[in-house]
Amino acid sequence: MLIAHDLGTSGNKASLHDVQGNLIAAVTVGYPTRYAADTTSEQDPQDWWTAVVAATRQLLATTGTPAGEILALCVSGQMMGLVTVDAAGAPVRPAMIWSDQRAKPQAAALAERFGDEAAYRLTGHRLGATYPLPKLMWLRENEPELYRRVAKVLMPKDYLNYRLTGVLVTDHSDASSTDAYDLVGGHWSDVLLAAADVDAELWPEIVDSTTVLGTLSAPAAAELGLNPQTQVIAGGGDGPMASVGAGCVSTDSAGYVCLGTSAWYSATSDAPVFDEERRSFTFRHIVPGLFAPTSTTQTGAGSLHWAAQALGELPTEVEELIGAAAEVEAAAEGLFFLPYLIGERSPWWDTDASGAFLGLRMHHRRPHLTRAVLEAVGYSLALCMAPLRANSADAPIDVIGGGATSERWLGLLADIWGVGVRRRSVTTQANSLGAAVTGLVGLGLADFSIANRLSAVDAEFAPGTESRSHAAHLSRFTDAYLALRPWFSPTQGRTV
Repeated sequence: MLIAHDLGTSGNKASLHDVQGNLIAAVTVGYPTRYAADTTSEQDPQDWWTAVVAATRQLLATTGTPAGEILALCVSGQMMGLVTVDAAGAPVRPAMIWSDQRAKPQAAALAERFGDEAAYRLTGHRLGATYPLPKLMWLRENEPELYRRVAKVLMPKDYLNYRLTGVLVTDHSDASSTDAYDLVGGHWSDVLLAAADVDAELWPEIVDSTTVLGTLSAPAAAELGLNPQTQVIAGGGDGPMASVGAGCVSTDSAGYVCLGTSAWYSATSDAPVFDEERRSFTFRHIVPGLFAPTSTTQTGAGSLHWAAQALGELPTEVEELIGAAAEVEAAAEGLFFLPYLIGERSPWWDTDASGAFLGLRMHHRRPHLTRAVLEAVGYSLALCMAPLRANSADAPIDVIGGGATSERWLGLLADIWGVGVRRRSVTTQANSLGAAVTGLVGLGLADFSIANRLSAVDAEFAPGTESRSHAAHLSRFTDAYLALRPWFSPTQGRTV
């Protein structure tokens, strides 16, 4: 058997799989995030390790699995987090996770120095505050004493792999989310690192996601309750890893939406996909030689969970909120929500953008506001998909992620997007399944095609008569952001 770890934004999920990839059981252990008004989003890497240890032990205990039956571990990790470690491998400071936007000035300075278009063609990404390279520049400028202690830069799952094995490496999928990586060449970009005045030696060796890093160190095995002979597979970033879990593992695979805390649309290609307006970006895929063109909205289901907390006492269950929202209208009555609670990536790339309700009237209550939030995520994803579905605009869209458990929301999304929506059976398990498949491939026990038989479409939703109206609502949603964009950044004017 194999244990997959899904290191997410809110917690770590440990899942037990047999050697055919089938899920046996899963356990999740949470950890906190520190948010602040200056867009700080930080987590303590020690909390990740504590959660991995606790989840592993709980998984073994609840399933009665002997440690000797676990062949390997493989990790899927949240991407674009800056983890800095010293010469002893200890974290220098808390990790600046993907949603931390403090490096906006550093990203702008690097773009002016190197050229954002040139960087986009080189890395597959804009130069933005989301990415580790500008975050490292921020650390150098704002916490110089800590910066001088940095011996290596890691991504979140790389830190876990280091704790597991003592090996300091990353994989191509995570490397491609740093703004420091040559996407086609498959290596760190010397010219971009030189423009940032960052030492190339700070960045770890890059390996394939299926690489066997070695076996558990004796201390790690003792903490986890596993045998030291347990092998560790390199794993990858959660976006491309979700592609594996969704069965999007070849160029003829259907594109999919992940409706998680953040939400994205992704497909699989044999070359990077560049958008003239730079609305989308491209990761390296977990499958060697392939790419994952992607477009992301910062808060997907995260907007809904924020609404559930912010809109008051009862109903507190998210599905109750969605059910009440299904009985009312929002955009049809001129009520809109901009879901930019932590800025926005695709298509605007505006770190100053904020959340906002527009068109409020005296009769609007909690269900109306919830409906506006649900619709807003759909509109944001429609804008995300536009640059990547030009040649497949009528093709159905597979959906995974925690938000996909709501059939009402999926039906609404079918109306908003004007195409069929298909829910895959791995709504909350796609990253775990992707890690399990990657681990099995690394062990030589499978190939990536097994992902297609490990999940299936379990519900389908066709667009209804409201689709045409939603096309007009999408235009108003876009106009609302464009009208407010100067207001979001009053001292700097418009930002893109």
